[in-house]
Amino acid sequence: MEPANVTENNRGAKGQSAMEYLITYGWAILIIAIALGVLFELGLFNPSSFVSTSCIFPADFSCIFSTLSSNGMLTINMQQSTSSPINITAIGCNSNASLSHMVYFPNGIDLQIGSNVTVSGNSTEELQCWSNDTVFTGNPGAIFRGYVLINYTDIQTGFPHTISGTVLEKVT
Repeated sequence: MEPANVTENNRGAKGQSAMEYLITYGWAILIIAIALGVLFELGLFNPSSFVSTSCIFPADFSCIFSTLSSNGMLTINMQQSTSSPINITAIGCNSNASLSHMVYFPNGIDLQIGSNVTVSGNSTEELQCWSNDTVFTGNPGAIFRGYVLINYTDIQTGFPHTISGTVLEKVT
C-alpha cells in the first residue's frame, strides 16, 4: 500500500492537469468565437455579399449598367445593335416577365444603330421594379431577381417587337 501523501500528490497533480487542460481549451474556444464574430460582422456569412449583379438581354441589345434603389427605382443603360434604328415605346421591370406595369413613352425613344440610352427611375418615366403586383422595396443589399421588358418598333419596317432581359440586382 502506498503512503497517504503520495496518493494526495497524484490527485493534486491530476486536478491541476485537468484545470490547465480546461483553461487552455477555453482560451482557444474564446479566440475562435471572437474570430467568427468578427467575420460575421464583416458580412462573410451573408450569401448576398457574394452575389454579383447582372443584366442580360438577348442578341442585338446589351445592358451597359443597371442599378436598383431601395424604393424600387431602376436605372438602366442599354445599347441596341439591331440592323436598323428603333423606337422604344415602353419598358417595364417585374419579377414574372409579364407586360403589366409597363412605362409607356408617348413619343417613344429613338435609338440609332449602336447608340445607347439611360432610362432612370429618377426621371419622368418612373421606371420601377414590381414583385407580386407591388413595387419592390428593400434595404441596401437586398436582392431583386426579375425581368426587364422592352417594347420597340423597327423604324424601317414598322414592325413592333417585345424583348425580355433578365436582371439580378442588389439594392444600393
